[in-house]
Amino acid sequence: MMNGNWIPRYSTDNSSLPLKQLKKKFYFSELKKLQLELVKMHEWVRAKDLRVVVIFEGRDAAGKGGVIKRITQRLNPRICRVVALGVPTEREKTQWYFQRYVAHLPAAGEIVLFDRSWYNRAGVERVMGYCTDEEYWDFLRSCPRFEELLIHSGIILIKYWFSVSDEEQENRFRERIEDPLKRWKFSEMDLGSRSSWVEYSRAKDEMFSYTDTKISPWYVVNADDKRRARLNCIHHLLSFIPYEEIRHKKIELPPISKEGYIRPPITEQTFVPGVY
Repeated sequence: MMNGNWIPRYSTDNSSLPLKQLKKKFYFSELKKLQLELVKMHEWVRAKDLRVVVIFEGRDAAGKGGVIKRITQRLNPRICRVVALGVPTEREKTQWYFQRYVAHLPAAGEIVLFDRSWYNRAGVERVMGYCTDEEYWDFLRSCPRFEELLIHSGIILIKYWFSVSDEEQENRFRERIEDPLKRWKFSEMDLGSRSSWVEYSRAKDEMFSYTDTKISPWYVVNADDKRRARLNCIHHLLSFIPYEEIRHKKIELPPISKEGYIRPPITEQTFVPGVY
């Protein structure tokens, strides 16, 4: 089972009292411990042929991409992959709504992280008018049954909602606008999410009322503090999947045998210029 000595030392109190910002040194130290456990967990998933789906939803700039990046940073992409679907094609629009998501579900020994998911219909599509009322209500009625089918088929389904305040979202939007390295993250949809803040809040509340079920609950991540949000989410993910460390055999590297090999002249090869 999970080794108890790696558990983070930060407070798990959910009171309204503000917490001090985590020191960068402490944050990276804890993140390294958690990422080591993620490696153990994903090897266990492969060894035991488990199928894991993790959904990341929330407001724009809530930090979903940041935690996904930290989860996958040290993992084998053949075992753990990210699915971030774009706008559906004209053909996909005529399919059963869940169809294009089903195609990305994991096989045995795989973990799939959905950076936004079928819940687009209950969020952006609802607020921005990209679906009809009939399509919207059909989704809310059928989604719990769809997820129940996934779970009964053996898939481990975990759903995270990243919650961010309007003040913090504005700060992150301004940072994206002003930073040339982050400007690409800002889109016209972000402007819509700001002007339609209340509508998105109502859509989220309605979505939770239908899809926050006992068999498939939502887990809310307080995301105003990016560092805490990442550590808390990864810690919870690890606690959700019981795993044991896979013991590997000791590997001895054999010596290199160069017998009979003559390297071609270096002058016959084209090298990248040594600018640095």
